Amino acid sequence: MPGTRYWEIDLARGVAVVTMIIFHSAFDLNFFGILPLDVSGGFLWLLARLTASTFIFLVGLSFTISYARARRRLTARGLALRYVRRGLAIFGCGMVITGVTWLFLPSVCIVFGVLHFIGLSILLAPLFVRLDASRLIVASVACFIAGYAVTLVNGPWPLLWLGIRPASFASLDYVPLFPWFGIVLAGMACGHTLYPEGERGFRLVDPGPAVLRPFSFLGRHSLLIYFLHQPVILFMIAVLAPGAVRFFG
Repeated sequence: MPGTRYWEIDLARGVAVVTMIIFHSAFDLNFFGILPLDVSGGFLWLLARLTASTFIFLVGLSFTISYARARRRLTARGLALRYVRRGLAIFGCGMVITGVTWLFLPSVCIVFGVLHFIGLSILLAPLFVRLDASRLIVASVACFIAGYAVTLVNGPWPLLWLGIRPASFASLDYVPLFPWFGIVLAGMACGHTLYPEGERGFRLVDPGPAVLRPFSFLGRHSLLIYFLHQPVILFMIAVLAPGAVRFFG
């Protein structure tokens, strides 16, 4: 059915939501000097990378399911418009984040973060979705190779989205096309393999264990939580440590 959601995908996304909140809480506690936590290395660095990779992998996997279902009921034009609109909408959400961080933290504002990347990925994914799993893996590896290559050069600001950046560039969140689109493509390959034609290709009990349903709920509302969790964290820090949260330098 077109509207069917797979609880195991929502569960994975929900777990990533929880780890995202944990990392951002630790980041904010360190950023405002409340706790000296190492967020640029060690466990917290690894947690941040695993969280981002999970979200991005699920973008690709979910796209194959969505595309296969939409293709059955939409014309080619309707299908193209669907993902252009969705991609631009999510990219626009990223621009909201850019505006807010530029206003409060201009020296490290988010220019091309995870929402910008996901929006662009949804615009590009229709160009790759008809490839089979093996070709998607080859394309994924090519993205990782390109991701390594772009780290060897510095470039102007207009190339930030590719992964080419000035030496002085700093941002709270930076997710360029290379190498991260390689994870989207790997997710698409997995989607083709595990969910052929948008249908679950393996047996799993629905609706899933009750104890896991809160995570699935978080996964279903991940975009809203992404927007709300930082203000909530900052509010809690401001209440528990008055005077700690300061912006504008």
